[in-house]
Amino acid sequence: MSALGPKLRRLEGGRVAFWCPACHRAHALTMRSATGDGWGFDDNEDVPTFTPSVLTSYNGSDAGQNGAPPAICHLYATRGRLLYLADSTHALAGQTVDMPDWPGAT
Repeated sequence: MSALGPKLRRLEGGRVAFWCPACHRAHALTMRSATGDGWGFDDNEDVPTFTPSVLTSYNGSDAGQNGAPPAICHLYATRGRLLYLADSTHALAGQTVDMPDWPGAT
């Protein structure tokens, strides 16, 4: 993993990750390949945009308890802002926040 500005990390396999303050974990995206698969990235390290939306499910704190499904995080990352969609199951659903710096980045 290598730093790609304070907000992003470059991972092996052509992936780029950002820190999600709603999930308290990184979301890693495979960048668009020559075949068109993956996410688009505008190469702006300070206020990045990824397309299309990011939809991920994970075992959140309540996942699987009392029949609860996995947690869902669905967002648009546009010009350094994270717009969380209403189908997200965390506290930031329906809100827009600035993309934070990677934890520990200075």
